Amino acid sequence: MSISMTLSNLDATAQAELVRTGQATATDLVEAAIRRIYQHDRELNSVIVPMFDEAREVAAKGLASLDPAVAPFRGVPIVVKDIIAQVADVPYAAGLRPLKQLGWRPRHDSYLVAALRRAGFVIVGKTNTSELGILPTAEPISYGATRNPYDPTRSTGGSSGGTGAAVAAGLVPVGHGNDGGGSIRIPSSCCGLVGLKPSRGRVSLGPDLAEINGGLVCEHVLARSVRDSAAILDLLAGYRAGDPYAAPPPARPYAQEVGAKTGRLKIRYFTRYITPSGTIAESHPECLAAVEQAADVLANLGHDVHEGEIPALQHKDYVARFLAVWSTGVALDLDNVGAMLGRAVTPEDVEPLTWALAQMGRAVSGPAYAAGWQFLRARGRELASWFDTHDLWLTPTITSPPVPLGHFASSAKDPMGAIFKAAELAPFTAPFNSTGNPAISVPLHTTPEGLPVGVQLVAAYGREDLLIRIASQLERAKPWQHKATRPDA
Repeated sequence: MSISMTLSNLDATAQAELVRTGQATATDLVEAAIRRIYQHDRELNSVIVPMFDEAREVAAKGLASLDPAVAPFRGVPIVVKDIIAQVADVPYAAGLRPLKQLGWRPRHDSYLVAALRRAGFVIVGKTNTSELGILPTAEPISYGATRNPYDPTRSTGGSSGGTGAAVAAGLVPVGHGNDGGGSIRIPSSCCGLVGLKPSRGRVSLGPDLAEINGGLVCEHVLARSVRDSAAILDLLAGYRAGDPYAAPPPARPYAQEVGAKTGRLKIRYFTRYITPSGTIAESHPECLAAVEQAADVLANLGHDVHEGEIPALQHKDYVARFLAVWSTGVALDLDNVGAMLGRAVTPEDVEPLTWALAQMGRAVSGPAYAAGWQFLRARGRELASWFDTHDLWLTPTITSPPVPLGHFASSAKDPMGAIFKAAELAPFTAPFNSTGNPAISVPLHTTPEGLPVGVQLVAAYGREDLLIRIASQLERAKPWQHKATRPDA
C-alpha cells in the first residue's frame, strides 16, 4: 500500500514524523489531503472554502524558513472552522448567507491561525458550521448540511461539525474547532474523535476579540488521538497582550502528560439530566452504556469510581439563565455582522432561530444580563468546591447517538423549538462553558448500528493536564478505531 493511501489513517504526529524522517514531503501530505477532499467531500460537504492553491504553495516553498524545533508539524494539512478564527484574505461567513454573498474577507490571521502556521501546519480549507455556531449540528441554509462519515443520514454534531466530518473521514488528521456550549465535544462524540475544551482563558481569542459572551467560548482542535490534542494545546496556549485573563500555566508541557501516571483518582459519574421543561430524564441507553463501560474501565485501572451528581449543575434555572446571556450575545453578533455588511441585518438574512434568539437578547435588560452571569458564576463557585474533594466527573458527552439530519430545523412557526432540542441533547456540555472548567470527550463506545458515542470527563479549572493523563489511559486501555476513514482511491 502506498504512503498516500495510508496517510488517512495517521494522526498529525505520525504524519509529521514522516516529513521529519524524510519518508514523505510536505507536498506529499498536502496533495494526498486535497485528493481525499476531491474524492470524498462531495458526499460529506465538510470543506466549504477550499484553499488548495495556497496550500500547495506553502507546502512547496513556504515552510523552508521554519525552525523544526518550533515547527513540529511541518507540512501536516489542517482545516479551520469558518467562525471566530480568521484566516487572512480568505472568505469568512460564520454560516451566514449575507456574508457568504458579500465574500467578506478578514485582513489578518487570528493569533490561533498564526500559531498553527508557525507550527508548520498547512491550511487546506475552511469547514462548515451552523449559522453563528448556534446549533449542535452543521446544517446552515447558506452552505447546506455536512453529513456524518459513519452514516450520511445523520448529523455530525456541531457547531464544529464540518471539522468533525473532515477529521473522522481522514481528509485531514486534525482540525480547528471552538466551543461555546459543547461545539468541540459534541461533534467529537458524533464523529468518534477526541475533543478537548480547554479552561477559560487558556487559548487567546485575539487580536480582534478579548472574550465572547463573558468567556463562554474556547478555541482548540478536534483530533484523532490524545497526543495530537495535547501537543497542539502546547502550541496554542498562553497569555497574549490585551487578553482580559489567562488560565494558570501548566507545570510542564501538555505533551508530557500523555501516558503520565495519574495516581488513584476519585471519579464520579452521572447520566440523568434536567430537561428544558424541568423534568428529570435518563440519557439514551447507548449513552448510558458508554458511561457504564467507561466507569468499568476506569475502575479496572484502579480508580475510585461511583455514581454521583453535582448539585450545582442540577438547578432548574440553568437553561433560562444561560439563554439570557447567550441570546444577548447573538443580538450583538448580528449588530457586528451588520457593521460588516454596511447595513442592518434583517429577518430575511438569517434562519428563524437566529432571529428569534437575537430578539430575545434585545429584550434582556442590563440588570437581567448581569443577574444571569451572577447566577452562572455562583454555580461555578459551587462546582469549584465539589472539585476540592473529587478529581473527575464522568458523563455522556451528549444524551443521544448522532441524530438524523434535519432534527434541529427551525421554522417561522416554531423558531425556538430547535434550541430546546439542542438543550436536551447537550445538558452535560454547556455548563462547563459558563464555569470555565476544562472537559474532554473521548470515543469509547459504538452502537450496534456502528455510530460513535463519546463520554465526557470534566476536571477542576486549569487541570487539562489531568484530563490528558486520564484520556491517554483510556486510549491505551480501550483503543478507539476510526472506521469512517476514507483512503485515497
